[in-house]
Amino acid sequence: MFILGMGFVGKFLAADLKSNGWEVTGTCTSTSGKIKLEEMGFHAHIFDANEPQQDVLDILKFHSHLLISVPPVLGVGDPMLRHKELLKERLKDGNLQWLGYLSSTGVYGDSGGALVDEEFPPNPTTELAKARIAAEEGWLHLACDGRVTAQIFRLGGIYGPGRSAVDTILKQEPLSKGQKMRFSRHYTSRIHVADICQALKASIQRPSPGKIYNVVDDDPAPREQVFKFARNLVEEKWPGHISPNNSAEEAKSLIPQGASRGEKRVSNKRIKTELGVRLLYPTYESGLRSIIERIENPFRVR
Repeated sequence: MFILGMGFVGKFLAADLKSNGWEVTGTCTSTSGKIKLEEMGFHAHIFDANEPQQDVLDILKFHSHLLISVPPVLGVGDPMLRHKELLKERLKDGNLQWLGYLSSTGVYGDSGGALVDEEFPPNPTTELAKARIAAEEGWLHLACDGRVTAQIFRLGGIYGPGRSAVDTILKQEPLSKGQKMRFSRHYTSRIHVADICQALKASIQRPSPGKIYNVVDDDPAPREQVFKFARNLVEEKWPGHISPNNSAEEAKSLIPQGASRGEKRVSNKRIKTELGVRLLYPTYESGLRSIIERIENPFRVR
């Protein structure tokens, strides 16, 4: 497996695959990141998607699977696709069998609370979401030209160990304006990183050229509800350590009059019926409970 952009999802997938006998290579953008990845047992390369190094691209030819986890850049688009002729050569001449591109459910825009599946026409309302759609199409076309099976994975909000509502509450830092604004949504699709890995591995076992998959859990609960549940978990486990909660009230004060709170509910039926995925964490409750169970007491005096 070659992972372009070994961030939160990439590291989790790499560790999972490595434990099952895979050889994993990945890219990062700094020397410190490279050292950390190598300490975890992975082959790592410093890589700039804006100016891709030929020697790193040459390594692609010796891998059977490729996961792209490099987000588009505003005003630029997908930086890798600016060098598609170079990529096309590597894909045609190499051993690549499977390509996965990590996208976002943000491409659907606001459907007013309707349930959307993969056949629902994308309606991106932000420049970043429009860039995502362009990147999806670009990678599908590139893979087709290179005779490689490509799949698109539209992910909900990603959470997992070290990156969850529980972790945010334990930090006890003020929410950013963007986080507070997201409290206004009636529906927020999310997915535990372990279930993203489940979907990716299932696709590797059942490749389907050009297929798009929504990767979300069963409960698109509002962010405010999720944070309330996470706060209760923390207070039950470590009572008396968390300061009073003002985030919901502050968030409501930021919501413009007449702002849309519809958003969308995203269907995950396809990953279940076509890939046979059984979610480890079908709801935010099960996911957050599993996270807090593994956290050592952060308030212990050392």
